[in-house]
Amino acid sequence: MDVTTEILEKIKAYQKIMIHRHQSPDPDALGSQGGLAAILKATYPEKEIYVVGGPVNGLDYLLTMDEVTDEMYQGALVISTDTANEPRISGKQYSLGEMIIKIDHHPNDEPYGDLSWVNTEASSTSEMVYDFFDLHQDELTMTDEAARLLYAGIVGDTGRFMYPVTTSHTLWVASKLREYPFDAAKLNRQMDEVSEKIARLSGYVTENIQVDENGAAMVLLTQEVLEKFGVEDAETPAIIPIPGKIRGIKAWGIFVAQPEGFYRVRLRSKGPVINTVAKRHHGGGHPLASGANAKDLEEVKEIYQEIQAIVKEKN
Repeated sequence: MDVTTEILEKIKAYQKIMIHRHQSPDPDALGSQGGLAAILKATYPEKEIYVVGGPVNGLDYLLTMDEVTDEMYQGALVISTDTANEPRISGKQYSLGEMIIKIDHHPNDEPYGDLSWVNTEASSTSEMVYDFFDLHQDELTMTDEAARLLYAGIVGDTGRFMYPVTTSHTLWVASKLREYPFDAAKLNRQMDEVSEKIARLSGYVTENIQVDENGAAMVLLTQEVLEKFGVEDAETPAIIPIPGKIRGIKAWGIFVAQPEGFYRVRLRSKGPVINTVAKRHHGGGHPLASGANAKDLEEVKEIYQEIQAIVKEKN
């Protein structure tokens, strides 16, 4: 029995299913979470199925969370989507369930759960959820809303099909999802729009990128800068791709100050593998898209030096 069949059998066996995703969600986290929930609700209308987690950071046009209590987890199946390690699961009640299933496309460096399906070849967890449906479409029901959410997740994690994770299979899945009558043009506009304050912060980022002679770059967003533009860390993912639009930049780090004093680190690359840097600094992720933490400006400097060394070696 393959793992997707095992997952389907567990889903059939439980009356209550709680679907979680990672903290500070992106479109793939919400797309895979909500897409799976929509498929299961349509297939098993008699089951109790909930989407659980904290704030969705301006992505409520995709999905909003259900209100749940601790008691609702008694005898429940918990499914975590798009979440590489257990500490990043959003909604700490996940541990109250009877069984946990992990569905994810990140490197499986920190396994968790009673049953796990990890496919690092997939562009996104949303792509995996479609594959789950496709493998069992004689038993599962796709809906327009599920298609909208899964399409959003794929568009988000592939950077509109620009990133190397985009495969012919990714494009095939996207084409199958587009056969459903959701408003893709509206969805693309929603995903592309930013607030005025983020637009202004984007200008600051462009003007303040540090770039060395080999194409290693960094941007530091201090608490003062965030306060100046009226922006919180949860709103900053929109500025992460900006350095990549500049010709000559090969890898970069975005360092965002946190109220507690440390810095959240977003690492991106056009080729050099940078998740090794993330792993050395309490993080991890994909080879070309990772996250980490820096306890102070000294560690920020250290991380940037490591990015510089990797880019120089690749030149």
